[in-house]
Amino acid sequence: MEKTDFKVILPIFKDNKYFITDFGAVNDGYTNNSKAIEDTINHCSSNGGGKVIIPKGLWFTGPIELKSNVDLHLERGAVLLFSNDYKDYPLINTNFEGYFMYRCKSPIYGKDLENVAITGYGVIDGNGDNWRPIKHFKMTEKVWAELVSQGGAIDNSGKEEILWPSETNKEANKAFLDNYLLYKDKETCEKYHSFLRPALFNLTRCKNVLLDGVTFRNSPAWCVHPWLCENITIQNVHIQNPWYAQNGDGLDLDCCKNAHILNSTFDVGDDAICMKSGKNEDGRKLGVSTENVLIKNCTVYHGHGGFVAGSEMSGGLKNIFVEDCTFIGTDIGLRFKSCLGRGGVVENIYCKNINMLNIKNEAIAFNMGYDMDTKAGQEVSPEEIPKFKNIFMENIVCNGAKTPISISGLKAMPIHHVYLKNISIQTNGNIEIENAENISQENINIIKEI
Repeated sequence: MEKTDFKVILPIFKDNKYFITDFGAVNDGYTNNSKAIEDTINHCSSNGGGKVIIPKGLWFTGPIELKSNVDLHLERGAVLLFSNDYKDYPLINTNFEGYFMYRCKSPIYGKDLENVAITGYGVIDGNGDNWRPIKHFKMTEKVWAELVSQGGAIDNSGKEEILWPSETNKEANKAFLDNYLLYKDKETCEKYHSFLRPALFNLTRCKNVLLDGVTFRNSPAWCVHPWLCENITIQNVHIQNPWYAQNGDGLDLDCCKNAHILNSTFDVGDDAICMKSGKNEDGRKLGVSTENVLIKNCTVYHGHGGFVAGSEMSGGLKNIFVEDCTFIGTDIGLRFKSCLGRGGVVENIYCKNINMLNIKNEAIAFNMGYDMDTKAGQEVSPEEIPKFKNIFMENIVCNGAKTPISISGLKAMPIHHVYLKNISIQTNGNIEIENAENISQENINIIKEI
């Protein structure tokens, strides 16, 4: 295995402390403290930076915009609860799921910052339940009936019955599915404002970022989304979403360089620890890879995938190290996904000392036929064909998986140079390999379950 020889610079802050209560914040669970928190952050920033302290209590607020040289610190027992009124979150031109688009501003947002942190022991709650659609098959009939009785709009025109928060959102879903370019049209997006769910936390083009100790939970869409950032340390955090949360990813590290993801837990509704770098033409034009990432001593409970590469990887992924992690009850353990149309190169991925328990589907999966926005069956150019190569997996143990290992490449571009060593998986399934070349298998032990 290669060594992680890249450095991640931590932010440094002045020893100044500013309490939001000194700027008018009220701990009653319903007073909107947006202005008080904004005033505290601005005052801290204008004085050279330091800590903005959120004390123990339940603090209701609208969106918060971070500043350089500011550490937003939540004391133990502090809960920051965000408004679920979409009108509080203006549309901004940003990036989501790999496309440039208009989207609601994130509850916690920052752009072009340096030296920024969220630390402490408190909870950041995105109040996402009223934003998200819900799929019928994920609910018991009793819970589904209760949800329907509370209002919304049911859409049963597709494969799955879905409850949308409103008729407007139901209409918006069809409009955007029919033409994704509408996401780039501000007038259309204003019409469907409430449909454009934000990530709970988004930083754009920021350097020297620290998230330490806090809990992020209940996001409207993705939970934590650094985009185009450099020197990111995420440690000792807890990222939680309901298991049924639509697009409820945990961490999406997107077009970022030099990152440590350490000693953290994930229990989410979609992919847990996910590496991304843009989608299709938008991603290739931007051309910024996610690279130099160490993921170590992390535990994932529920999630579609424990560690995930893709499917938005058009700018490339490289030099990513996943070590000493545990996945318990995820749909897939180590998940690599893409499709025709993406392009991009995923290379130099190193996974070692991974323990898994009760994996619903594949312990290890490479799927180049992922069906979200695929161009399968269409004519594609060479630059639209994704490439996966030089992937190393060593010391993998899994107790329980439907399928131990599945490697499914493309006829136009087989997956190649995957190295599997010292792998033990209890399963009744078999290893499945197609459209792949130079797959090295050393000491692979498939134990049939009784």
